[in-house]
Amino acid sequence: MLVAAILLFGFGAAAGLAQQATMAADDSGPAKHSLKHRSAKTAKAKSSKSAKAQASRSASKKSKESTADAGAAPEASAKPVQLASFGDWGAFLAQGDKDKTCYALAQPKERKPENLKRDPAYIFVSSRPGENIHNEVSIMMGFPMKDGGDARADVDGASFELISKGSDAWIKNPAQEPEFIKTLKKSSQLVVKATSTKGHTTTDSYSLAGLSEALQRVDAECSGVQTSQ
Repeated sequence: MLVAAILLFGFGAAAGLAQQATMAADDSGPAKHSLKHRSAKTAKAKSSKSAKAQASRSASKKSKESTADAGAAPEASAKPVQLASFGDWGAFLAQGDKDKTCYALAQPKERKPENLKRDPAYIFVSSRPGENIHNEVSIMMGFPMKDGGDARADVDGASFELISKGSDAWIKNPAQEPEFIKTLKKSSQLVVKATSTKGHTTTDSYSLAGLSEALQRVDAECSGVQTSQ
């Protein structure tokens, strides 16, 4: 079962899976997280100075448009609820007035160094049909990283480079996400390594037990795909 709580951009901490659905607070984590993802990809394509300015303008624009934009609707009007749990993963839904966000989420089973103080970490795989987004991978590391710093995800002998911004990370090459998801489904463990702004290198190990089933449920909710669950 998932450990402890959801902390997705304002989500309150809660003990146990039953409380995750009710304590998920007022933001849709994957929806808000994806805005930062798009901002990060925009920044990468610009020079450092102009990227910061554009990211700031983009964030401001998205904030103003959040009530009208279908993709941002779950942020403003929906509290995420837990649909089911599968092994070490949970399936969640945030239903907005015009759109919805579905995601599978897990916390690391092991974190090293054990004595390093940091916030909880999470990985989630989200789908937002209103934005034509399917299986977008996002990772919350629980500590600030150098933007564009060294971070990677290792699974089943394959290494996927991550792009970092603040305390968040994504697959650096979005075209690799389908391959990454496919590899996760057939593997038992994901290891995420990153370096903080203070120079500490951390290793988070995630169990992949239940991921395939959680993604099936996410697809059933956000893609109309029927499952045997």
